[in-house]
Amino acid sequence: MSTGYLELLRNRINLREIPFTERGSRLLVYQNDGHFSIRLAERWFKRSGQLSAYRQRPPMIEKLYFTDERENPLELHLTTYPHQINCHTSKGEFSLTFLDSETLMICLPTGKVGVSFQANVDQAQTDRRGGVMHITGEIRRNIAYTTNAKILRNELDHPDQGIQRVRLVVESDGCQAMLLNITPRLGYNRYIPSVQSVLDAATQRWQAWFAAVPPVDEAYQAQYAFAWWVMRAGLISTRYYTTREAMTPSKFYYLGVWSWDAYFHALAYRYVEPRLAQDQLRILIDHQREDGMLPDAVHDEGVVTHLDFPIEADVTKPPLIAWAAWKLYQTNQDREFLEEIYEPLVRWNHWWFEKNDLDHNGLCEYTHPFSSGLDDSPLWDEGMPVESPDLNTYLCIQCESLSRIAREIGEESMARQWAKLADEIATRMTKILWDESSGLFWARRLGQPVQVKTPFSLFPLITGRMPPHILDRLIAHLVNEREFWPRYPVPTVALDDPKYNPTQMWRGPTWTNVNYLLIEGLRRCGRVELANELRRKTLEMISNHPDIYEYYHPENGEIPPKAAPIFGWSSAIFIELAIQATKEAIVK
Repeated sequence: MSTGYLELLRNRINLREIPFTERGSRLLVYQNDGHFSIRLAERWFKRSGQLSAYRQRPPMIEKLYFTDERENPLELHLTTYPHQINCHTSKGEFSLTFLDSETLMICLPTGKVGVSFQANVDQAQTDRRGGVMHITGEIRRNIAYTTNAKILRNELDHPDQGIQRVRLVVESDGCQAMLLNITPRLGYNRYIPSVQSVLDAATQRWQAWFAAVPPVDEAYQAQYAFAWWVMRAGLISTRYYTTREAMTPSKFYYLGVWSWDAYFHALAYRYVEPRLAQDQLRILIDHQREDGMLPDAVHDEGVVTHLDFPIEADVTKPPLIAWAAWKLYQTNQDREFLEEIYEPLVRWNHWWFEKNDLDHNGLCEYTHPFSSGLDDSPLWDEGMPVESPDLNTYLCIQCESLSRIAREIGEESMARQWAKLADEIATRMTKILWDESSGLFWARRLGQPVQVKTPFSLFPLITGRMPPHILDRLIAHLVNEREFWPRYPVPTVALDDPKYNPTQMWRGPTWTNVNYLLIEGLRRCGRVELANELRRKTLEMISNHPDIYEYYHPENGEIPPKAAPIFGWSSAIFIELAIQATKEAIVK
């Protein structure tokens, strides 16, 4: 079936929004108007001084054309797969594949052909097999182009400052190639193995990945294959602060490791590579602060633990790491992993209650809006701190998970204490945050309710600890078509709330992780049919597009203009829900 997955993905990598890339690689290959470009999945904050400058940064290599011997660009007809791109031209077929994470191989057709490209570098020089190029300064990047074909022309032009133009024409016997090695390292990869061995190795890497995935119902297979492509292609290798191989939320839009994204990514990886799943959690623990706080994000160049915008405060992400760790254990029964991470998780939980229960009522507050993960939510429009039902729901689940972990590793006394604290948090939410008149849990700021209707006012149902009359009220809101049950639920602001905006992040669009948590909560509460209906709608919404996105329009399932493509946790959740639905169908 692994070969079948490769065929299912034929031409899914469109090279516009969806790049050709490889596990661990920082190279992203795009194509437009008959030429290729290669971008780098790197932030370079020390060079640019701007957090998201990589989205506007010019490609490292652009205007890469395949030409005839007179340097006329050839018309391309492309066929893409995860393991290679085949470029059909009047001179024969060029193919692109990855030799390693920093090196692309261009397989050359028989005859006299050319490759020309523009490199955004300061320095360049040719040699007998190609040439080398450099970006100089504090951030160094190096390029080597190398061929084992007979070189007929190898020239450099310098059309503008910081730009070098390569014009290479060769005569190939059909079994020769050109390498493009783009690296921060001092040394280059200029060794060219046999073309067929490289193509075979690339195929085998992807086939091995797909061979490990659990089977799913045929109705899910096409998008399931793409979701697993995202989960492999989105991985970046270790570098500097990125201490583990880890998944980016979106390899072009979000370059780094964000905490709660990592928890959902781990859910998918537990089916194919348990160690990789665990490392999505370990990379955060690697950077745990002395006071117990886990970082908001980890990048090559450092960690994010404090921001001065939109306010100045420490910043983290929702406390779901113990919940994720327990799910990994349920799948793989690796007790040693629980032993390894238990104490860091305890320190993390203590940090929340010691530093963030500002009014000492047993419930915690967010002190920075980004710590919620709901950056643009109207819940924070009136300022911070905010005592929010979603945060305290997470803490309840976290304590419940810590109780299970403690019991499994023989800490029976602590297991009872964590279970007791989970019950207490749920009780406090009903006493402090529940509003009988509206039938909702309101977030509170300075003791006053923040009356913005969001699904996070429903989140305490996820604990499975709500009294029946409260549960019924919450579910009545959830299934109300004028509030939270449009065609593709669950909107992140209710449709009838004045602040509902279906295209602005966290102010209306449907997010798959919100749905996943509610599906799990509904099942815990015994509302299995409703959970299955929300799962069905979520799977349908994700399946309706050739890519998998950050969030969706709740009324029609379309893609809001700023939603990131090739999105990690949406892919991981599709995988999780498709596997779940398939298993239940088999049982029936």
